[in-house]
Amino acid sequence: MNDNKASSREIRVVLVETTHPGNIGAAARAMRNMGLTSLVLVSPREHPVDKARWRAASAGDVVDGARVVETVDEAIAGCELVVGTSARDRRIPWPMLDPRECGAKIATEASHNVAILFGRESRGLKNEELQKCHYHVNIPTAEAYSSLNLAMAVQVITYEILMAAREAPPPLEWDQPIAGADSVEHFYEHLERTLTDIGFHDPDNPRQLLPRLRRLFNRVRMDQMEVNMLRGILTTVDTARSSSREDGT
Repeated sequence: MNDNKASSREIRVVLVETTHPGNIGAAARAMRNMGLTSLVLVSPREHPVDKARWRAASAGDVVDGARVVETVDEAIAGCELVVGTSARDRRIPWPMLDPRECGAKIATEASHNVAILFGRESRGLKNEELQKCHYHVNIPTAEAYSSLNLAMAVQVITYEILMAAREAPPPLEWDQPIAGADSVEHFYEHLERTLTDIGFHDPDNPRQLLPRLRRLFNRVRMDQMEVNMLRGILTTVDTARSSSREDGT
């Protein structure tokens, strides 16, 4: 974003497994209209192709500069705030924002890298992808016709970010950097291993334990020191468990 208030961070628009290259170009044009240029493509069916550049019009540089990765984890690595677009209610409720609230949330975090995930044209984001997000955002529509194409969704969200950035309050001051998505993901992997090892988590009968723990810690928005402390606790548990096995207790 070119706004001075947001110059210290990156706002990534992440398109997951886009089917039609024209949608990439149209989304890039929508981004450019609102001052955003950081586009990440997760396993697109076709890229790069001329059709995407044609649809982008004068935003061809956004298409050409797009970063292509294989996984959502790669796309959100280093981001302290991750928001996923969701068109329907989920089995486990997640903290929800409307587009205006989403724009305000992003505008108030002027020093944090942000990723906004947009899912597949036909079926959106998978549950496991949405569980990597701190918030979900839903774009309300008239009941009679609720279908939004990908570029429309990108336009709505990025417009709200632009408008909120113009009147953003001072960013929240914190004594430690907020943990990035990759660091938090390593914590979740460690947590799952430890809980399985001590018998608290049964992989054959998970009972939504891990998604609910993700929701808990995502809601807290851990800083890096907090992640390090929690992983230290898990390592201590792992060590004690290993010692008790060696002692035969």
